[in-house]
Amino acid sequence: MRAMNQNNKKLKAVLVDVIDPKTTKEEAQKRLEELESLVQTFGGIVVLKTIQQRVVPDYETYVGKGKLTEIKEYVEEFGADVVVLNNIIKPRQIYALNEAFQKMEVKVWDRVDMILKIFSKHAKSTEAKLQIELASIRHMGPRIFGMGIELSRQAGAMGVRAGQGESNTELMKRHLSQQELNIVKKLEHYDTINKGHRQRRKRQNYKTAALVGYTNAGKSSLLNSLTGKKVYIADELFATLSTRVGKLYIPSPDFDHAKSQEILIADTIGFIRDLPPGLIKAFKSTLAETVDADLLLHVIDITDPDIHQKIDIVEEVLEQLGLSDKPKIYIFNKTDLISPYHFEPREEDLDEEHKAYLERPGGILPAGEKAAKMLGWHNSDIENRKFMSIKDHPKKLSKKYKKFNPVFLSAHKKERIEDLIEILKEI
Repeated sequence: MRAMNQNNKKLKAVLVDVIDPKTTKEEAQKRLEELESLVQTFGGIVVLKTIQQRVVPDYETYVGKGKLTEIKEYVEEFGADVVVLNNIIKPRQIYALNEAFQKMEVKVWDRVDMILKIFSKHAKSTEAKLQIELASIRHMGPRIFGMGIELSRQAGAMGVRAGQGESNTELMKRHLSQQELNIVKKLEHYDTINKGHRQRRKRQNYKTAALVGYTNAGKSSLLNSLTGKKVYIADELFATLSTRVGKLYIPSPDFDHAKSQEILIADTIGFIRDLPPGLIKAFKSTLAETVDADLLLHVIDITDPDIHQKIDIVEEVLEQLGLSDKPKIYIFNKTDLISPYHFEPREEDLDEEHKAYLERPGGILPAGEKAAKMLGWHNSDIENRKFMSIKDHPKKLSKKYKKFNPVFLSAHKKERIEDLIEILKEI
């Protein structure tokens, strides 16, 4: 990489997204915004974002030769250190792209590479580090194989017999396979220890609820609010990688200790879109707490404009883990960031400018003093609040997700936590 990063300067990234021509402009923007959040979480800065519309990615270089030339010009102009593609790239394509940027001393990462870099940065425990190493090996393995095929093909095209390049590839594959076996063995040791902890809790008749949800939905904040357990909280993606367990104590109405309840609350890794199943499986020991839980608490960021899509993504991951039928509660978090007035403004009360927002996907009203005044929402900290989607009003969310006993609260402000505790008393 360029020498600038050796002086602890921020990594400069060019973001590239190859999308289907049918993708809406709004969806394309959201995809790049999430990728930018990943780069920022890693500690980098985005110097440029670019999109290419293609029905089918280029077989050789994913983006096509014309776009590749354009990206090189951007890299040179902005002094970028890395090109990050918001896609999962095949081994031969990532190899070809890295070859194309080799002379510029610029690396090319795909979406999974970016996520793994963040995982490595956030891993604190030995177990988490081992899981990330395993995920990295499983991600790299096919690339080594693809690189071997590419080297062999190039050698054949030049009339050279495949030899040293191919044998080196085989050596690398064997080395990675051995590493994978060693890591799996070490993780099995942690699995045994963690399984023992869970079995001991069951013998003591502890009920367990596991927090699940899209990354940065506020799971760790909720764990803190429910249990008083001081865990690391950050407004960034994948702040939690290891399972943390806290105890919620619920006293009996007559304060009889014998009648009180103790429920264990487990915080787990957050999910994200386009996370390959193999990557999820690498975190088997972390997610085991979720598998064994009596109840799942699906934490949802109520201010997220993609709220329904992200709910679906989490449900898809739970299905991959075989947990789609496990009892769950939907917890709509961060209510302190939306208007405290839970009603829908009548269309006739809106001026022409704001009526237009009703026609947009999600019907989002812009936050700000003008909108607040227009709707009669005069609150001292209104500028710091987000207006909720008119179509995603809490009453509508309650109706849509009625079977999941939806709860609306603010983990950060500890508002309406008691509503959730009342439900937890019944598990």
